[in-house]
Amino acid sequence: MLCVNSSTYISFSGYIHSVERTRERHKSPRSKDGRGSEKSVTIQAPTGEPLLANDSTRTEEVQDDNWGETTTAITGTSEHSISQEDIARISKDMEDSVGLDCKRYLGLTITSFLGLLVFLTPIAFILLPPILWRDELEPCGTICEGLFISVAFKLLILLIGTWALFFRKRRADMPRVFVFRALLLVLIFLFVVSYWLFYGVRILDSRDRNYQGIVQYAVSLVDALLFIHYLAIVLLELRQLQPMFTLQVVRSTDGESRFYSLGHLSIQRAALVVLENYYKDFTIYNPNLLTASKFRAAKHMAGLKVYNVDGPSNNATGQSRAMIAAAARRRDSSHNELYYEEAEHERRVKKRKARLVVAVEEAFIHIQRLQAEEQQKAPGEVMDPREAAQAIFPSMARALQKYLRTTRQQHYHSMESILQHLAFCITNGMTPKAFLERYLSAGPTVQYDKDRWLSTQWRLISDEAVTNGLRDGIVFVLKCLDFSLVVNVKKIPFIVLSEEFIDPKSHKFVLRLQSETSV
Repeated sequence: MLCVNSSTYISFSGYIHSVERTRERHKSPRSKDGRGSEKSVTIQAPTGEPLLANDSTRTEEVQDDNWGETTTAITGTSEHSISQEDIARISKDMEDSVGLDCKRYLGLTITSFLGLLVFLTPIAFILLPPILWRDELEPCGTICEGLFISVAFKLLILLIGTWALFFRKRRADMPRVFVFRALLLVLIFLFVVSYWLFYGVRILDSRDRNYQGIVQYAVSLVDALLFIHYLAIVLLELRQLQPMFTLQVVRSTDGESRFYSLGHLSIQRAALVVLENYYKDFTIYNPNLLTASKFRAAKHMAGLKVYNVDGPSNNATGQSRAMIAAAARRRDSSHNELYYEEAEHERRVKKRKARLVVAVEEAFIHIQRLQAEEQQKAPGEVMDPREAAQAIFPSMARALQKYLRTTRQQHYHSMESILQHLAFCITNGMTPKAFLERYLSAGPTVQYDKDRWLSTQWRLISDEAVTNGLRDGIVFVLKCLDFSLVVNVKKIPFIVLSEEFIDPKSHKFVLRLQSETSV
């Protein structure tokens, strides 16, 4: 419940309807064992409570335009009910997070250890002989000093390149290891171990006195490590830049689709690219938009009644056939109901949109007048953007509330988020149209708060190993609790482009006139 200026209230009618449904449930007859037909778990509402409760579970009714004036305002702490699926999702997320953290830290530990081994090995090659048999070494002079400088700068370049390529923040947790990355780490480990074996047998055991040769041996190791780093850049970064495949991504619930072009990637890395683009390209998933068709079908089936005239021994298959036949006879009139329902819904949306636009424009005009008047006031009376947003919000709150309910967006916008967006628009001098753009049309998922996202953890389902590369005809599914993304891979066709030369002198035309023409 929101109270503004001690006179304006915004009522959470969803909460009121939930109380009414609870009362009706208590009035309904219970089962024989004395238990209710439904179970619910209540938790205290978070601070970022939606502006309106979710009305997807109740039947859709034609609302009066003046419902806000007759609704009772309820203050105090409200409660939300969560389903068993939400509890299962929370427990599963907690169990999965433990294994993912162990996997993440294990990979970071192995990579860090191998990096220290790589950078300390050339330094150890150079420092061990002077420490163990300094008196037996031959003088090196200026040549060794120049090699020392070369090794220092090459190690610095290698350190920066390794940090930029391997020690970046992970974007996601993969189900399998990255094959090329693992092969590069194994190659570096075997390479360093082979250098140590040769160093131990040929230099440490024999106490080689040619210090210049030892330093050049360390320089060759650093050069080889630099070439391996170049190979890593080619395999990890450059190989995937050229587009080779087109991926069609279709959301299973509403059929919204997008197309993306990718290069040579594994299935799991292609899935990661798809998900990263999903959050910015697809409109946010709204399950309330799918309840209208389900309610319509349930209403049609509820209107069918089957009477058993032959007694209780009649076969149930006959009843089913009778219901199907009755539904087929009513099919001809169902499209008319759908047409009028959609027309009425569009009319209500346009009407409430017009009211919302007018209310927001009047509110912004008011704040502009305040800004002109504030210049003549004392410094202590000047309002900041937050206070200005709270001052003009009550004038548009009811129109915004009714529009969000009509378009079924109420659970994505909390009162606090609306106030923050309004203060942001006031601070940056945005127009009313810029403020309303977020609410008039559904935006991508990243536009909303993370606690409003219905998809945070995904499962990759594929007939092939997820470490295999993409190829033509592969289909894999990215599934979350509420919906799934079906990805179909198609190879970009080979294009044959030929050249045809046209002589510029051939561009000559003749105008043929006829006696009937006006020319």
